[in-house]
Amino acid sequence: MVIWGSDNKDEKILVALELLNDENKVNIYTFPATVVTEVFYNQMMNLWRNGGPVSFPENHSLIERELSVSENLLPDEIKVERTDLINRAKTEWHFVVLSNKLREAYDNEILQFKDKIEQLSGFDEGVWEELKGFWSKVQLQVRDKNLFREHADELRSNTNELFGKLKELRKSLNDEFSKTSKEQANFFMDALRNIEQKVNDGLGLHPIFNELKDLQTQFNSTDFTRSDRSNVWKKLDAAFKLVKEKKFGSAGKDSSSSERVRRRHSGLMSAIKKMENSINRDKKDIEFQNKRINTTEGQLEMQIRQAKLAMIQERIKSKEDKLAEMLRTKEQVEKKLEKEEKKESENKKKQEAAKPANKDKAATQDIASGDGKTKAPQNAGNKSNTGARAKVSTDKEPMPVENAATSETVLSALSNTVGESIESVFDTVKAAAAVLSDKAEEAIDNLIESQEEE
Repeated sequence: MVIWGSDNKDEKILVALELLNDENKVNIYTFPATVVTEVFYNQMMNLWRNGGPVSFPENHSLIERELSVSENLLPDEIKVERTDLINRAKTEWHFVVLSNKLREAYDNEILQFKDKIEQLSGFDEGVWEELKGFWSKVQLQVRDKNLFREHADELRSNTNELFGKLKELRKSLNDEFSKTSKEQANFFMDALRNIEQKVNDGLGLHPIFNELKDLQTQFNSTDFTRSDRSNVWKKLDAAFKLVKEKKFGSAGKDSSSSERVRRRHSGLMSAIKKMENSINRDKKDIEFQNKRINTTEGQLEMQIRQAKLAMIQERIKSKEDKLAEMLRTKEQVEKKLEKEEKKESENKKKQEAAKPANKDKAATQDIASGDGKTKAPQNAGNKSNTGARAKVSTDKEPMPVENAATSETVLSALSNTVGESIESVFDTVKAAAAVLSDKAEEAIDNLIESQEEE
């Protein structure tokens, strides 16, 4: 900065101020007006202010002062007409010094990341997340304009270089993981094809079902790529359905209404547990952030952590609202489960009571066919036919049972749930879907009940 002023003798002087970033100091050069030529003045204004070299005349003085927000930039013996320019320079230079220190701190962090990455023998997810967190922190400062553009560009370039090295390590890891995943998928596919062959050959279904359950447990603990996991899951689900169909027939593809509600309740409980665990993790994160705030260095970092703390608190609030809704739904499902189990028990009692009544009715029809009189057999063939008709009538299933089976088949077809045999992360999704579809299933159940009564 170059400006005209006067000294303590009221003699006109040229004042030049130079900021020393690293030292947080200001050099103040003064030149008597008698030595300031037009050429020298133009050099100071056009060259020196932009960082260029200029030869100073011998008759000049140098004052070195600390840059302070509370103290004046110029000493008391130097007066200038444009004090507003001096005050503006003082505040802007203070910001420049702080921004430069922030850049230096980030440069040191980049050097630490560089050393850490160079020592890695393979991809490290933790280092990747740390670097992402670092860059998010830098971006926040860039958005708040706490870093100059050239400093931000330099930090971006250095950070991208580190990300590039980690990506190379990750690609190598992904290639190896994909190879291992494919081998695991082939193993499961071969095992499932072998199980399907056993089912088609008519072997015992109970040991086959246990074998499928063991395979399912092994599947849940095996790491796959997304596509391999999807393919194996579909094959595994199809195998469970095949065994179930062979064991129960087409009507056994789906379970009873109470069983569906029971599955919904199980999935909902799993989702509630996961939500509670997620909230507990967020609360631990809040404790961690509070500890870091108490030990943080620098106001900028503290502001960042406080902002992050508020974000986590809002996230917990949202999750707690969802958890409360899930708990309310849990109560509704439990009431529905109690109702379905009671209804199923009553239907079973009615069916058991209906069987002897129908047998008695069939026997009564046999007697009525003889008009209550004893007749001599006129034709042996007719007697045989009458006995056959009586036997058919006696062996008929009671009509209410047939209607119930038909209704159950309709209900089963409406309630088919893909992948019901897989006890995996998909249970949470099913639980959420079950909550939304609760009213729809209740309407279906009412419709089926009315059919059974008819």
